[in-house]
Amino acid sequence: MRKQILFLFLATIVGNTIYSQSRGTRVGYIDMEYILQNVPNYTEATSQLEIKAQKWKQEIEAKKIEINKVKDALNAEKVLLTKALIEERETEIKFLETQMLDYQQKRFGTNGDLMIQKSQMAKPIQDQVFTAVQDIAEAKKYDFIFDKSSNLTMLFAANRFDISDQVLRVINRADKREQLTKKQLEAQEAKDNKEDAIDDNEFLSERQKALDEKKAARDKALEERRAAQELKKKEYEDRKAQILADREDKKNGTVSANTTTTSTSAEDTTKLSDEAAQQKLDEAKAQKLEERKKILEDRKKALEERRMKILQERDSIKKSRE
Repeated sequence: MRKQILFLFLATIVGNTIYSQSRGTRVGYIDMEYILQNVPNYTEATSQLEIKAQKWKQEIEAKKIEINKVKDALNAEKVLLTKALIEERETEIKFLETQMLDYQQKRFGTNGDLMIQKSQMAKPIQDQVFTAVQDIAEAKKYDFIFDKSSNLTMLFAANRFDISDQVLRVINRADKREQLTKKQLEAQEAKDNKEDAIDDNEFLSERQKALDEKKAARDKALEERRAAQELKKKEYEDRKAQILADREDKKNGTVSANTTTTSTSAEDTTKLSDEAAQQKLDEAKAQKLEERKKILEDRKKALEERRMKILQERDSIKKSRE
């Protein structure tokens, strides 16, 4: 009996060793700075802290100006003062300088208010990140997960091992679920499952990242084009208003001025019509771009649905074979 138990124990150890070797070590990493910059609560708190820091800097500058005034006054009156009064003034200046340096250290030193408040702001997010990393590591069988922004030196790290976006999704999901209704929660869970399936498939994950980057580039180009069109439209409206104002002013002038106004108005009208035609052309191009974007989004959606269906079919085939 003992021999059988020992045999089973050894077989289990050998089986686990073989499985671990065949699976290979799975490594991932996060970028804590990137995560913090993309958490809304942290960015808002950072902006408020920056306003405080600016106020502290202004107070330090005011103290420096005050010290410089005392120094200038001493230099101007030095020839009229006794040695004792000069020493008294110099002692006062040293006291003011020491007070200013102490205040600067208190606000911006290594253990100053700025560093302490930054640490206090980051700690809750870091705790959430730690919990999210543990959940992801257990669910997806990671052996090691590093922090790229820590003191650990990473000479190279491929993007496919970066799970920062996955951690952000876990944190944002937790915040959103507290505000969702039951129906919205079900829809969100379906969306989360789809994102998790894409993350699990390396090919789909890389493909999704590439599509997201292209979409971001398209959105940026479209936004720049819209801004340019708005600028052209504003310039057109301003020029039109200026022409109308000049026309009204010249109506009360001489005959020669009226004649000049007629020729000028004809040229301005031609310019306005050309600009209006160009504006319509730009609007038509923007509309076509929007339609093309919608078609690409529909294709992307259909492609993702088809991939998800294929993955589900593969999973069902695997389960049936098992």
